[in-house]
Amino acid sequence: MVVRAGLDFVHSYILIYIQEIPVNTFKIYIGLCRKLGQLEALAKDYGPVFTVYFGMKPTVVLHEYKAIKEALIDHGEEFSGRGSFPVMDRITQGLGVIFSNGERWKQTRRFSLMVLRNMGMGKKTIEDRIQEEALCLVAALKKTNASPSDPTFLLGCVPCNVISAIIFQNRFDYSDPKFQTLINYFNENFESVSAPWIQLYNAFPFLRFLPGSHNVIFKNYALQINFILEKVKEHQESLDISNPRDFIDYFLIKMEKEKHNKQSEFTMDNLVATIWDMFNAGTESTSTTMRYGLLLLLKHPEISAKVQEEIDQVVGKNRSPCMQDRSCMPYTDAVVHEIQRYIDLVPTSLPHEVTQDTHFREYFIPKGTTILADLTSVLYDDKEFPSPEKFDPGHFLDENGNFKKSDYFMPFSTGKRACAGEGLARMELFLNLTTILQNFTLKPLVDPKDIDTTPVHKGLGSVPPFYELCFIPV
Repeated sequence: MVVRAGLDFVHSYILIYIQEIPVNTFKIYIGLCRKLGQLEALAKDYGPVFTVYFGMKPTVVLHEYKAIKEALIDHGEEFSGRGSFPVMDRITQGLGVIFSNGERWKQTRRFSLMVLRNMGMGKKTIEDRIQEEALCLVAALKKTNASPSDPTFLLGCVPCNVISAIIFQNRFDYSDPKFQTLINYFNENFESVSAPWIQLYNAFPFLRFLPGSHNVIFKNYALQINFILEKVKEHQESLDISNPRDFIDYFLIKMEKEKHNKQSEFTMDNLVATIWDMFNAGTESTSTTMRYGLLLLLKHPEISAKVQEEIDQVVGKNRSPCMQDRSCMPYTDAVVHEIQRYIDLVPTSLPHEVTQDTHFREYFIPKGTTILADLTSVLYDDKEFPSPEKFDPGHFLDENGNFKKSDYFMPFSTGKRACAGEGLARMELFLNLTTILQNFTLKPLVDPKDIDTTPVHKGLGSVPPFYELCFIPV
């Protein structure tokens, strides 16, 4: 069977052809899926493991929970490579913790996790830091005087300052122009990398010679690197090797210890790339989830009201919410989980790659083959989450109203390449949401039934539409 379609650059959609090969396997040649739902349609015809071609590059797609778990967890080592992502490969050059591979990735990730733990990730110290920053957010929101406002910048301030404290040992004032510019870079990069043009660029990297949003990403990256280099220089001038203050200090000390090792992965270039990875990942994913979450609560005021009722009962008005409260707030916990499930922030995760020739189920996958984990198929599994297209906290509650865990909850991916900052992100989401709703009622500018929550882009990430709201003090 051969199906052909035309070329539509306006919508950045190319479907070259689909060809079935009668040898118990097949190949699907596909340039660019405008909607990731295309993968679901293909899985219905070809099963949970199939090959697609993005441009001329073969990619094995894993669809649904069992296939993804079997690959990324049960065969975690074989599937632990980072697949090609051309627009990011061009700027990171295989450095850092997100887009690196092999021994560099293993050493950098292991070291980064160790430092994050030393800096308090998962402990009371980082919880205190988030609570303090959430109160700064409340103060800033009160200054809007309940007038219509775009929450994008302020929702980015909290996670950005928390990760800044870990990396640089300092926070920024929300009025700092340099800080405002950094937040803008994060938002601009996430929207650009999720847009159709970048999907097309990744399929056909020679398009780098053309004008397009990839140039915005390259420009922003260069400016962010300049900022990071300034911070590193400041740390070099004041470094006390017996008293590391933050992530940069720890890395510089490690560099000094390995300065005679020509094979060392702890270099200045890798330091800068790792900081950029942590700074971006630690800011954008959490702030976008919060921004999308508030939009969903505007759309569903009855859910927002139930969260506020639970906050009143468990926390009250005289203290800040804390992580210990979560076990007594099953509905709020379910809402946070449902926000993450419903928005499907990174639909196919970042590409993986098999690190060796691999036999998986009835297929042979050559070393270096790119692997795409279709997380949407897990988060929207209708057997695990009845009516998955509906925003419903009941997906994470049992018949008695208690919080119900699910193995299908994979917004941070899973396996060896799962998000290293998952614990920090979970803490930030719970504390920020509860602190906001403890202090404000969210008022939409239009009738809730007229609010459209459809993402404006759904590529690497799901980008929420622009909206404004009023934060009404309670």
